[in-house]
Amino acid sequence: MDLFLLTTLAAIAGWTVKVRDQRRRVRLLGSFLSRYQIERHMETLTQGYLRALGEDDPERSGPIWNTLRATEQALGAEFKRFAADFSRTAAAQARTTRLPFDLPLATRLIPGFSFDMRAALAIHGRGIAAAVEGHDDITLKAKAFTLSAELFLMQHTCHWFCKSKTVASARMLARHKTSYEQLLAAVAPQTREAYLALVRPR
Repeated sequence: MDLFLLTTLAAIAGWTVKVRDQRRRVRLLGSFLSRYQIERHMETLTQGYLRALGEDDPERSGPIWNTLRATEQALGAEFKRFAADFSRTAAAQARTTRLPFDLPLATRLIPGFSFDMRAALAIHGRGIAAAVEGHDDITLKAKAFTLSAELFLMQHTCHWFCKSKTVASARMLARHKTSYEQLLAAVAPQTREAYLALVRPR
Protein backbone atom coordinates (compact mmCIF):
# COMPACT_ATOMS: atom_id res chain seq x y z
CA MET A 1 0.00 0.00 0.00
CA ASP A 2 1.59 3.27 -1.07
CA LEU A 3 2.09 6.33 1.13
CA PHE A 4 -0.59 8.40 -0.62
CA LEU A 5 -3.27 5.80 0.05
CA LEU A 6 -2.19 5.40 3.67
CA THR A 7 -2.31 9.17 4.15
CA THR A 8 -5.75 9.38 2.55
CA LEU A 9 -7.11 6.58 4.73
CA ALA A 10 -5.66 8.20 7.84
CA ALA A 11 -7.22 11.54 6.91
CA ILE A 12 -10.62 9.93 6.35
CA ALA A 13 -10.37 8.07 9.66
CA GLY A 14 -9.41 11.26 11.49
CA TRP A 15 -12.24 13.22 9.92
CA THR A 16 -14.73 10.47 10.83
CA VAL A 17 -13.59 10.45 14.46
CA LYS A 18 -13.75 14.27 14.63
CA VAL A 19 -17.29 14.42 13.22
CA ARG A 20 -18.45 11.64 15.54
CA ASP A 21 -17.01 13.40 18.60
CA GLN A 22 -18.49 16.76 17.56
CA ARG A 23 -21.92 15.21 17.12
CA ARG A 24 -21.63 13.61 20.54
CA ARG A 25 -20.78 16.95 22.16
CA VAL A 26 -23.60 18.72 20.31
CA ARG A 27 -26.10 16.10 21.48
CA LEU A 28 -24.76 16.24 25.03
CA LEU A 29 -24.96 20.01 25.38
CA GLY A 30 -28.27 20.17 23.52
CA SER A 31 -29.81 17.59 25.83
CA PHE A 32 -29.19 19.93 28.77
CA LEU A 33 -30.02 23.23 27.06
CA SER A 34 -33.35 21.87 25.80
CA ARG A 35 -34.59 21.75 29.39
CA TYR A 36 -34.24 25.50 29.80
CA GLN A 37 -35.23 28.73 28.05
CA ILE A 38 -31.80 30.34 28.16
CA GLU A 39 -31.59 31.05 24.43
CA ARG A 40 -35.07 32.60 24.39
CA HIS A 41 -34.18 34.84 27.35
CA MET A 42 -30.96 35.88 25.61
CA GLU A 43 -32.85 36.86 22.48
CA THR A 44 -35.37 38.83 24.53
CA LEU A 45 -32.60 40.71 26.33
CA THR A 46 -30.62 41.44 23.18
CA GLN A 47 -33.62 42.89 21.40
CA GLY A 48 -34.81 44.69 24.52
CA TYR A 49 -31.47 46.32 25.16
CA LEU A 50 -31.40 47.65 21.61
CA ARG A 51 -34.88 49.11 22.04
CA ALA A 52 -34.11 50.68 25.41
CA LEU A 53 -30.79 52.15 24.28
CA GLY A 54 -32.46 53.53 21.17
CA GLU A 55 -34.92 55.59 23.21
CA ASP A 56 -33.80 59.11 24.13
CA ASP A 57 -36.82 59.75 26.32
CA PRO A 58 -36.41 58.24 29.84
CA GLU A 59 -40.18 57.96 30.16
CA ARG A 60 -40.24 55.65 27.15
CA SER A 61 -37.09 53.67 27.98
CA GLY A 62 -37.92 53.25 31.68
CA PRO A 63 -40.72 50.67 31.22
CA ILE A 64 -38.49 48.68 28.85
CA TRP A 65 -35.67 48.50 31.40
CA ASN A 66 -38.14 47.47 34.10
CA THR A 67 -39.48 44.64 31.94
CA LEU A 68 -35.97 43.47 31.10
CA ARG A 69 -35.08 43.25 34.78
CA ALA A 70 -37.45 40.30 35.19
CA THR A 71 -35.93 38.59 32.15
CA GLU A 72 -32.40 39.13 33.48
CA GLN A 73 -33.31 37.51 36.77
CA ALA A 74 -35.08 34.61 35.06
CA LEU A 75 -32.07 34.00 32.83
CA GLY A 76 -29.66 34.16 35.77
CA ALA A 77 -31.70 31.64 37.73
CA GLU A 78 -32.07 29.28 34.76
CA PHE A 79 -28.38 29.41 33.92
CA LYS A 80 -27.47 28.59 37.50
CA ARG A 81 -29.65 25.47 37.33
CA PHE A 82 -28.28 24.56 33.90
CA ALA A 83 -24.65 24.81 35.08
CA ALA A 84 -25.44 22.72 38.16
CA ASP A 85 -27.22 20.16 36.00
CA PHE A 86 -24.33 19.93 33.53
CA SER A 87 -21.80 19.62 36.37
CA ARG A 88 -22.99 16.05 36.89
CA THR A 89 -21.69 15.08 33.43
CA ALA A 90 -18.84 12.55 33.45
CA ALA A 91 -15.43 14.23 33.29
CA ALA A 92 -14.37 12.43 30.11
CA GLN A 93 -17.53 13.57 28.32
CA ALA A 94 -17.18 17.20 29.38
CA ARG A 95 -13.75 17.94 27.92
CA THR A 96 -12.85 19.69 24.67
CA THR A 97 -9.58 20.87 23.19
CA ARG A 98 -7.92 24.18 24.08
CA LEU A 99 -6.44 24.27 20.58
CA PRO A 100 -7.96 26.62 17.95
CA PHE A 101 -8.98 23.62 15.85
CA ASP A 102 -10.62 20.30 16.68
CA LEU A 103 -7.95 17.62 16.61
CA PRO A 104 -9.36 14.05 16.59
CA LEU A 105 -8.90 12.29 19.96
CA ALA A 106 -7.05 15.34 21.34
CA THR A 107 -8.77 15.18 24.73
CA ARG A 108 -7.57 11.59 25.16
CA LEU A 109 -4.15 11.74 23.54
CA ILE A 110 -3.07 15.14 24.92
CA PRO A 111 -5.38 15.87 27.88
CA GLY A 112 -3.23 18.82 28.92
CA PHE A 113 -4.51 20.64 25.83
CA SER A 114 -8.16 20.29 26.87
CA PHE A 115 -10.46 22.05 29.30
CA ASP A 116 -13.49 20.99 31.31
CA MET A 117 -16.77 22.44 30.09
CA ARG A 118 -18.24 22.00 33.56
CA ALA A 119 -15.65 24.42 34.95
CA ALA A 120 -16.26 26.85 32.05
CA LEU A 121 -20.00 26.91 32.72
CA ALA A 122 -19.36 27.52 36.42
CA ILE A 123 -17.24 30.55 35.51
CA HIS A 124 -19.92 31.84 33.17
CA GLY A 125 -22.56 31.26 35.84
CA ARG A 126 -20.71 33.43 38.33
CA GLY A 127 -20.14 36.14 35.73
CA ILE A 128 -23.77 36.18 34.60
CA ALA A 129 -25.06 36.22 38.18
CA ALA A 130 -22.79 39.14 39.11
CA ALA A 131 -23.83 41.08 36.00
CA VAL A 132 -27.53 40.46 36.69
CA GLU A 133 -27.21 41.75 40.24
CA GLY A 134 -25.05 44.71 39.24
CA HIS A 135 -24.23 47.35 41.85
CA ASP A 136 -25.59 50.70 42.89
CA ASP A 137 -23.18 52.92 40.96
CA ILE A 138 -23.48 51.19 37.58
CA THR A 139 -25.67 52.65 34.85
CA LEU A 140 -28.31 50.60 33.08
CA LYS A 141 -26.35 50.98 29.85
CA ALA A 142 -23.13 49.69 31.45
CA LYS A 143 -25.00 46.79 33.03
CA ALA A 144 -26.54 45.83 29.69
CA PHE A 145 -23.12 46.01 28.03
CA THR A 146 -21.46 43.79 30.63
CA LEU A 147 -24.26 41.23 30.81
CA SER A 148 -24.39 41.01 27.01
CA ALA A 149 -20.65 40.36 26.92
CA GLU A 150 -20.93 37.66 29.61
CA LEU A 151 -23.74 35.98 27.67
CA PHE A 152 -21.97 36.16 24.31
CA LEU A 153 -18.75 34.76 25.78
CA MET A 154 -20.78 31.90 27.25
CA GLN A 155 -22.33 31.33 23.82
CA HIS A 156 -18.84 31.34 22.30
CA THR A 157 -17.78 28.66 24.79
CA CYS A 158 -20.77 26.50 23.87
CA HIS A 159 -19.85 26.68 20.17
CA TRP A 160 -16.22 26.00 21.07
CA PHE A 161 -17.23 22.90 23.04
CA CYS A 162 -19.38 21.60 20.20
CA LYS A 163 -17.06 22.44 17.29
CA SER A 164 -13.83 24.40 17.85
CA LYS A 165 -12.53 27.78 18.98
CA THR A 166 -12.05 28.89 15.37
CA VAL A 167 -15.63 28.00 14.42
CA ALA A 168 -16.97 29.68 17.58
CA SER A 169 -15.10 32.90 16.84
CA ALA A 170 -16.29 32.93 13.23
CA ARG A 171 -19.91 32.45 14.32
CA MET A 172 -19.60 35.26 16.87
CA LEU A 173 -18.27 37.62 14.21
CA ALA A 174 -21.01 36.65 11.77
CA ARG A 175 -23.87 36.83 14.26
CA HIS A 176 -22.90 39.69 16.56
CA LYS A 177 -20.09 41.48 14.69
CA THR A 178 -17.92 40.92 17.75
CA SER A 179 -14.53 39.25 18.00
CA TYR A 180 -13.41 36.85 20.71
CA GLU A 181 -10.88 39.44 21.89
CA GLN A 182 -13.60 42.08 22.19
CA LEU A 183 -15.70 39.74 24.32
CA LEU A 184 -12.82 39.05 26.66
CA ALA A 185 -12.19 42.78 27.02
CA ALA A 186 -15.86 43.49 27.78
CA VAL A 187 -16.61 40.90 30.48
CA ALA A 188 -15.92 41.50 34.15
CA PRO A 189 -12.22 41.22 35.15
CA GLN A 190 -13.01 38.26 37.43
CA THR A 191 -14.62 36.38 34.54
CA ARG A 192 -11.76 37.17 32.18
CA GLU A 193 -9.05 36.06 34.63
CA ALA A 194 -10.74 32.77 35.54
CA TYR A 195 -11.73 32.04 31.94
CA LEU A 196 -8.28 32.57 30.47
CA ALA A 197 -6.70 30.47 33.22
CA LEU A 198 -9.00 27.63 32.15
CA VAL A 199 -8.88 27.77 28.34
CA ARG A 200 -5.35 28.93 27.53
CA PRO A 201 -3.07 26.12 26.25
CA ARG A 202 -0.49 25.01 28.82
